[in-house]
Amino acid sequence: MLRSEREAASGAAGSPAAGDESSDAASEAEATPEAEPGSIATGKTDAASDADSGSKAEAKATSETDPETQAEADSGSEAEAEAASETDPEDQAGSDPEDQAGSDPEAVAEVGSEPEVADAADAPGSSGEPAPAPDTPRPRRRGWAAWSGRVRERREGWREAHPGAATALSAGVNVLCAALVIGALVMPNTVVALGPAKFVRLPSEGIIAAAVALALPRRPRVVLAAVFGVVLGALTLVNALDMGFKQYLGRSFNAILDWSLLADAESYLEDTLGRTATLAVAVGAVVLVLLIFVLLALATVRLSNLLARHPGRATRGTLIAGVVWITCSSFGVQLAGGVPLAADSTATTLEIKARQVKDTLHDEAEFRKVAKVDAFGNTPPDQLLTSLRGKDVVFTFIESYGRSAVEDPIEAPGVDSTLAVRTQALAKAGFHAKSGWLTSATYGGSSWLGHSTTMSGLWVSNQQRYRTVMASDHLSITKAFQKTGDFDTVGVMPGIQKGWPEQSYYGLDKVYNAFQLGYKGPKFSWSTMPDQYALQQFQDRVHSKKPADGKSRMSFVILTSSHQPWAPIPKMVPWDQLGDGSIFDAIQKAGNKASDVIADTTKSRQEYGKSVQYSVTALTEWLERYGNDDTVLVFLGDHQPIARVSGNHASRDVPISIVAKDPKVLDAIDSWNWTDGLRPAHDAPVWKMSAFRDRFLTAYGSTPHPKTN
Repeated sequence: MLRSEREAASGAAGSPAAGDESSDAASEAEATPEAEPGSIATGKTDAASDADSGSKAEAKATSETDPETQAEADSGSEAEAEAASETDPEDQAGSDPEDQAGSDPEAVAEVGSEPEVADAADAPGSSGEPAPAPDTPRPRRRGWAAWSGRVRERREGWREAHPGAATALSAGVNVLCAALVIGALVMPNTVVALGPAKFVRLPSEGIIAAAVALALPRRPRVVLAAVFGVVLGALTLVNALDMGFKQYLGRSFNAILDWSLLADAESYLEDTLGRTATLAVAVGAVVLVLLIFVLLALATVRLSNLLARHPGRATRGTLIAGVVWITCSSFGVQLAGGVPLAADSTATTLEIKARQVKDTLHDEAEFRKVAKVDAFGNTPPDQLLTSLRGKDVVFTFIESYGRSAVEDPIEAPGVDSTLAVRTQALAKAGFHAKSGWLTSATYGGSSWLGHSTTMSGLWVSNQQRYRTVMASDHLSITKAFQKTGDFDTVGVMPGIQKGWPEQSYYGLDKVYNAFQLGYKGPKFSWSTMPDQYALQQFQDRVHSKKPADGKSRMSFVILTSSHQPWAPIPKMVPWDQLGDGSIFDAIQKAGNKASDVIADTTKSRQEYGKSVQYSVTALTEWLERYGNDDTVLVFLGDHQPIARVSGNHASRDVPISIVAKDPKVLDAIDSWNWTDGLRPAHDAPVWKMSAFRDRFLTAYGSTPHPKTN
């Protein structure tokens, strides 16, 4: 049809020369034999030159036609264009010479030898201009495309020059990718579970992923493989965080609540290792996380491509692995150490974390209801703490003072000796003590959770609960003293280095933070000042001064010298030589380096015990030196030290002692059956830390008036 239209157009123009030239070109093109396999280049060249000459002749003829004939030709071209647009897209794609070039070189030669394809006048919407030759060079690529092209060319050249090395390298990368993916799939989430047996298990998730990859077309397969790699990277990060949290805080990482603790971790590292080292650690951690995500995504994509290139063997291998996994799971086949060969740890982790998120959201709503119920919420001021009116009560928390300090074979000998000596020294000064155990709501850190649990009577075990309590009007022990109207309330917080809005909840009229105690000496790692100095400042600024209007006083003191990393540790100096704290310069310089203690578990345990001895000695010497007949000291630990020091199976118990000269103070808690002295017996009563508030308020004359709304 196209050929006849061209002849009609040339005839109407009355140009025999042009028509003969066009006919000769067309017939010559028809006579061109089909390209043979060995003559692709020749066929393309001939076809291109013939097509070019034909296009020129037709263009000349077309330009000489009259308007009517040209209109007919245009209508014919539009009809052909409409017919072409109605063809099957797949047929059109299959007829593209560039599409065919990647699969059948001979087809390219055949297509290139057809004059209709090369003829620009046949193309829909053609302007009659000659089509460019098929071998016209493409525009030069720039930027990333050019760089990647050069890299690809060099890589291909290297492979051709070193086929053996290329094969070995490819196999090695495949093995490395498989090891990386399997390692991520079977990675445990505790330090104690790390071991070779954990990484030679057969992961069910990997078998399922392989089966899915074999069933998908290329593009969905690559996308799904990349997503799978990113998910594996996220799970690897979560497992690593679980390891750290269980090692330090005795619990797993909470994906909703615990991100805010990373800032506290950074502050701790900066105080311990310095700004430069902390920055290096932070940058290294970020780079490592990004590498985990990128490498796992690339590894899963590469493995999926490998499966697609060998579908037969990959299918057989996947079926065999699935049968082995089902068999081992059914019969409980285990490796050395009781590790099951059939693993599904990734699916289990996802299930646990999903349930944790659900439980966290549910717990938040439920705890708000619990916080509104208060046995002493409506107790009138004149019915609170009637037995302690006229007393000077001091509540003191000793950082990380846990049960392991009293009972661990490495830490306990020195601590027990100190407790025995200090009990006798206090007795000579007229003070007596009773001691028991409280189970802390936290472990290894987050001291504020222990403080708020003890004072509020609520189980404040996470950051969300803490925020809920701090925003509530649930009565704390310290605020109960303030509510009576007969006590001034003061806080001494050497660990506070920024704003502390919790002062309102605790009902403290005045708070001295780290910058308000006049300390000019060196920091001892995280601790801003030695406990002895903080206690002397408490004495000078608070305890030695009588409250106005004949009131009594309640003080809330937090001691920090036993905070990890327990290096360097202060030493006791004469109380009258403390001055502004400069006396501690030489002691700090002669002490251990924090980095040395952190790296050695045995040394950490030894130094932890020494730090507790120092804090207990400083506190009890202060009481012996400055206490009077009305002084009542309640001191306790906020939590156990980290698992690396207290052990992976340590309890959450902390010692608590009440010390006073007035025998009536200790007689009021005689029914508690606590142990005489500063060291609680192994079988002394153990209460939840949240139970202390109600017992304390009741023992010292408070009458319950519940609040339920």
